[in-house]
Amino acid sequence: MIGIYTEIEQGKRWLDRHRGQQPIFACVLGFTATGLIPGISAAGATPRDRQFTCLADAEFLYNGPQPSPQYPLPPLEAGASPVLISRAVVEALEIPLYLFNAGLPLSPPVPAIDLGGTPAKCLISGNALELETVKYLLEEGLIWGAKLAAQTNGSYLILGECVVGGTTTALAVLMGLEIAAAGKVNSSHPRCNHAQKLAAVTAGLNNAKWKIGGENSTPLDLVAAVGDPMQIAVAGMAIAASRTCGVLLAGGTQMLAVYALIEALAREYALLWCPEQVTVGTTRWVVEDPTGDTVGLAKDIGGVPLLAAQLSFAGSRYGQLQAYDRGYVKEGVGAGACAIASGLSANWTPAQLLQAVEALASRCEIKHETNLLKARGVSDT
Repeated sequence: MIGIYTEIEQGKRWLDRHRGQQPIFACVLGFTATGLIPGISAAGATPRDRQFTCLADAEFLYNGPQPSPQYPLPPLEAGASPVLISRAVVEALEIPLYLFNAGLPLSPPVPAIDLGGTPAKCLISGNALELETVKYLLEEGLIWGAKLAAQTNGSYLILGECVVGGTTTALAVLMGLEIAAAGKVNSSHPRCNHAQKLAAVTAGLNNAKWKIGGENSTPLDLVAAVGDPMQIAVAGMAIAASRTCGVLLAGGTQMLAVYALIEALAREYALLWCPEQVTVGTTRWVVEDPTGDTVGLAKDIGGVPLLAAQLSFAGSRYGQLQAYDRGYVKEGVGAGACAIASGLSANWTPAQLLQAVEALASRCEIKHETNLLKARGVSDT
């Protein structure tokens, strides 16, 4: 189920340390208006759909299929939300779940801990977040990272994200940290829209007058200029949690950017963290994406073990799930890390995981048909 792509010995030690343990899953929700740029993301068929993707994913992750969700999962160009993978694992393994609102335009429809952040403006502005907000989110992240670690009882903490447009803000943070990330990041499109991302990031860094070593060039300034609220909150959580428990950063490009941000924050502010406790976990669809270079990016950052769940949905009876193996969606809402947890904690095989996801998809199908019948005035009893 689990492949190790970089820092192999460190990755093996991390896996051996946490085999058979049940994790805690914290998913941090955020918003950036970058996600509303036409064509920037496939996590919602239109910019309007993408305004509600995070809310819908949070609701589904917390509740599973419901007859009348407040925010139905939005239509995609192809495929299905990766929250199906995360929910299937959380539900079957009874993994404790915490949702955090790092900065959303609307309150989530399910219980979530409010970190006191704000939505980010489009990164092209070069002024995505107020610096005071970024500082506050780091402080809150440090506090909650310690609190969550105390609940693990020596196990590990999965830190996931849901930010539409987040691979573009990730590229911005990586480039701002002088990591050669252009052309290496991933996206929810089957072919990554590198030129569009790079143009947006270049404009944002130029508008922010970003200069490494300049007067206002701390990691916090960088996030304020071109980042999103999830990044700094998760960085703080991971720093604090790593001191006492294992941390699995759940995602591909976005969590590699968070890892690089952690390194920069630790250097700049002398923050204690334990790198040997931290890994990044994603899906095979991300690390083997021929239109990106996640493995090369992880090597450029250095020191980070990159894990990936060896998933294949090519044989699924659902066309929406088959789309993953054609390059659509790939990752999100902690899907890859939850899949890794299913192998690590419960010894699931990829086939068992697909079976669980298909069982959940069939329940969604039944709920959808029931809603259609009710809308037509037909009783389902």
